[in-house]
Amino acid sequence: MAKASFAAGCFWGVEELFRQLTGVISTTVGYEGGYTENPTYKIVCSDTTGHAETVEIEYDPDQVSYETLLRVFWENHNPTTLNRQGVDVGTQYRSVIFYHTPEQQAIAQASRDQLEQSHRYQQPIVTQIIPAETFYKAEDYHQNYLAKRGLSSCHI
Repeated sequence: MAKASFAAGCFWGVEELFRQLTGVISTTVGYEGGYTENPTYKIVCSDTTGHAETVEIEYDPDQVSYETLLRVFWENHNPTTLNRQGVDVGTQYRSVIFYHTPEQQAIAQASRDQLEQSHRYQQPIVTQIIPAETFYKAEDYHQNYLAKRGLSSCHI
């Protein structure tokens, strides 16, 4: 098994996208990339902890490639808006790829560069590609939030 971590706005919809992929074993929503220990949803939403709402994915690389996970990431949010996705504004909604290995770093950077060179977007891509740090699992009511409510997507 392997691990991948992505932040692309509100973690509810991002989790649901990845949860449905064949080869994804589990998804966990939480907070990563900040400087406050043991953050809660309430404090992360105050935009004072530096954390991004993140989905940590455990996957089987024999069934789904990291490149496929990246494709889903890039295709389902706007990587050109700084600290914002749709109506959600704040550093907790920024676009981030948290890499777990040097190989993931290289693949993520190459995919970003390829997307930038495609000129798909008129604005530059602002997605951060940074090492995975301490991941804090979000409160239980956030886990599988959309699935628990019979929803398949939200506004990402």
